[in-house]
Formats: sequence, structure tokens, C-alpha cells
Amino acid sequence: MAVYFVASYDIADPKAYEPYPGLVRPLLQKHGAEILVADFASTPVEGTPGAVTVVVRFASEAAARAFYDDPDYAPVLQLRLDTTTNGRAVMVKGFVPPAS
Repeated sequence: MAVYFVASYDIADPKAYEPYPGLVRPLLQKHGAEILVADFASTPVEGTPGAVTVVVRFASEAAARAFYDDPDYAPVLQLRLDTTTNGRAVMVKGFVPPAS
């Protein structure tokens, strides 16, 4: 079942954050992920989400975990954490409607 990694955050240090997208993209590809949404000016509807919203699709929870736990991702993740604020990230399973 597909799993979606959803992240929302504000960029606190745009110059230092600049390399992040180029560093994370090959790692996502390595794990078979597909970027579905990457909006750097999200429109708040409820609550106080970050300006950046990213939704990434993985084939399975195991694939998403393999990406997140990949030692090659650790310094890239740290770059994002060091250059952003108001962050949150969740993994959610794809919706399967109940049988009728």
C-alpha cells in the first residue's frame, strides 16, 4: 500500500537551505519516491502550517522508512532541520475505501 510523507515547515535561512532540494531529490529517486506536491508558498486554511508543504509518495511504508533511515539522508535531513522552523512531518497510508 502506498505511503505518503507529508512535511510542512518555514525556511528560516534561505541561503543555507538552498542546496537541500538538489541533495534530497536523488535520495528520493533511490528509494522510488515520487514528489506529488512541493509548494513554497502554501495557503493556510486551518491552523498555522509552514509556508513550505511537500507530499512524497512511496510504494510502501518500508520504502518510506528505508529513505528516512538511509545514512546518506542523515546529513541532508540535518540541513533541513538546521535551516527551517515550525516543522512537522508525518507518514500516512493511502486511503482504501471500505468494501460496499
